[in-house]
Amino acid sequence: MIHTINPPALDDLAAGTEKVIKTGLKSTRRLINRQNPSEGTPVFTVQGEYTSRGWTEWTQGFQFGNALYLYEASGEKDMLQWGKAEILSRMTPHLTHTGVHDHGFNTVSTYGNLLRLAGEGLISIPETEKKMYRSAIMISGAVQASRWTQAADGLGYIYSFNGGHSLFADTIRTLRVLALAHQFGHVLMGEQDEKISLFRRLLQHMETTSRFTVYFGTRRDSYDIRGRVAHESLFNTSNGSYRCPSTQQGYSPYTTWTRGHAWVLLGYAELLEWLDTRGEDEFVEAAVPGMSTKEEALNRCLETAKAAADFYIEQTPTDGICYWDTGAPGLVSLPDYLDKPADPFNRFEPVDSSAAAISAQGLFRLGRYMGSASPVGERYSAAALRVCETLFTGPYLAEGPDHEGILIHTVYHRPNGWDYIPEGSAVPHGESAMWGDYHLLELAVYVKRLAEGRPYLTFFSGM
Repeated sequence: MIHTINPPALDDLAAGTEKVIKTGLKSTRRLINRQNPSEGTPVFTVQGEYTSRGWTEWTQGFQFGNALYLYEASGEKDMLQWGKAEILSRMTPHLTHTGVHDHGFNTVSTYGNLLRLAGEGLISIPETEKKMYRSAIMISGAVQASRWTQAADGLGYIYSFNGGHSLFADTIRTLRVLALAHQFGHVLMGEQDEKISLFRRLLQHMETTSRFTVYFGTRRDSYDIRGRVAHESLFNTSNGSYRCPSTQQGYSPYTTWTRGHAWVLLGYAELLEWLDTRGEDEFVEAAVPGMSTKEEALNRCLETAKAAADFYIEQTPTDGICYWDTGAPGLVSLPDYLDKPADPFNRFEPVDSSAAAISAQGLFRLGRYMGSASPVGERYSAAALRVCETLFTGPYLAEGPDHEGILIHTVYHRPNGWDYIPEGSAVPHGESAMWGDYHLLELAVYVKRLAEGRPYLTFFSGM
């Protein structure tokens, strides 16, 4: 269990955030100078050098988003210039990619961050350019929402690249592109000029995920532990009924793949912040079962986020770094592993520092939303601080001069064996993944802003 007693203060993390930023600048510049764009989008490293997978190019937005966060944190103009140029020249195909559920990752990390920086006065761009970024987000949000399967009882979900039967836990964090598109006044147009509300689809997807992907200890099945998350939920597309849990990247449908869990924890915490800004009439008009009023929607979102947060704290080692799956078979060979810091160099199961970075931000946001006066909220913030204390230093930073990553000891796809295992080792370690780098930088910028008393960072800041 994560140690939440006497966590470091925000000010205590200042040196760590600067170390993350310094490492980020070094590694990003090295990758820019070495990478050939024709070789594809960087996904994960092998012996410290970024390689491509050529799957869905879902990490390209993270790569360019890294440069924007590094500019924000350091003021280094080459990061802004390179990031913006790459976004404008290479991100357009992602906006209309009908084959993926990852629009929120790619679009908000790039066009969204540029628009946020402009709205906060951190960069100066003409109004016509802002309109272009808004248009990009609206297009991407509508395309994401069009990947739709109608479920039973008035619900539904954005289906994964596996097909219309498949709901991924990951997608909850990509809903923020629907949120922004709706905020900008956009709708999805259907047959016979039907206006399809992006807000309604966002709420429907949230409730479907809460109901079928997240567990609440209600004896839904024999492995129903409160806060556990199934990576994938399968549905009968003929009538929209739920069938069973599944997984693509976890150990089994009845264990919890920690990165999928992390997306849920952060996704609900962020959406909780955004939903709190919306008017009551929007919820009433959407009329989504389980979220038909603002109070009902906020309560459901909070219930889900808290369950995920409690599970993470209870099922993670004392330093806040999780292993790649809470049911991974090799954990039985690590006695009392929850009562000591995680060991990224052990011989039985890899840790996943990327899941920890994502989860830390979710814990922070949830703790802040609940308020420091809440003992539960204070516990979440304390857990987040502990994770940051660990991630912002060795052995989790790629501080060596030749490594192209920022955050190391991440895991991509353990079942498929895609992660590099060093000679003499039994499990992967020492490598980076583009989403891990991005979320570590996002976390560092978040912490830096809080410590400096600057405006709170949200994906809809300055919009």
